[in-house]
Order: sequence, then structure tokens, then C-alpha cells
Amino acid sequence: MELLWVESPMSVRTVCERAGGGLAYTTIMTTLDRLHKKRLLRRHKDGNAFLYEPAMDRAEYQRRVVEAALTPLMEHGAAPVLAAFVEVAADLDEANLAQLERLIASHRRRR
Repeated sequence: MELLWVESPMSVRTVCERAGGGLAYTTIMTTLDRLHKKRLLRRHKDGNAFLYEPAMDRAEYQRRVVEAALTPLMEHGAAPVLAAFVEVAADLDEANLAQLERLIASHRRRR
């Protein structure tokens, strides 16, 4: 995904080259196909090859990953999950707390 967010569309061969050659062509082909089946990538035919591109930007992808991870955890009690989230956010950068406050205020206004 990282490579394709920087430059896309790309063929399997191009992804192999950009990835540094440490992975087999078939491994990358299978991975890209699986990401396509999960609707994380779009692809279209170009001659005999498929060209792949992200189906969403990095921010949307991150939102979906966090949502998928947090939803099951919060179903069994949100307080510990929220507390851990705030701790991690604050430890990374104090400005994250202000951003969280703005997001909460914005969400409340929309309701």
C-alpha cells in the first residue's frame, strides 16, 4: 500500500522493483490480488498485466483499520480502550489531545 500511495498505478513487476527485490514475483502478485479482493486496491488490465492503485487514500485506510480494531474491543467496555487511546495519543504528541478535543466538539455540534 505504501508504494502505491506514493506512485500508482503500478504493475506487479514495478512493485517488485520498488520493493527492493527481496520478495518473489508470485508473492507480490498474490498479495496484490488479495488486497484487490478485499477492495483495498483497484486494478485494470494493461495488455497482459494488471495495473494496481489504491482504492482509498491513506487517511481512509487508517480510519478503517482503527475502526476494525477498536469496535470489537469497545463492545466489551469502552472506558479502558478510550483511556489507552488517549494515553497513546498524548505520549506521541501533546498536540493530539487538543486535536481530540476539537474532534469531540465537532462531533457533538453535528448531533
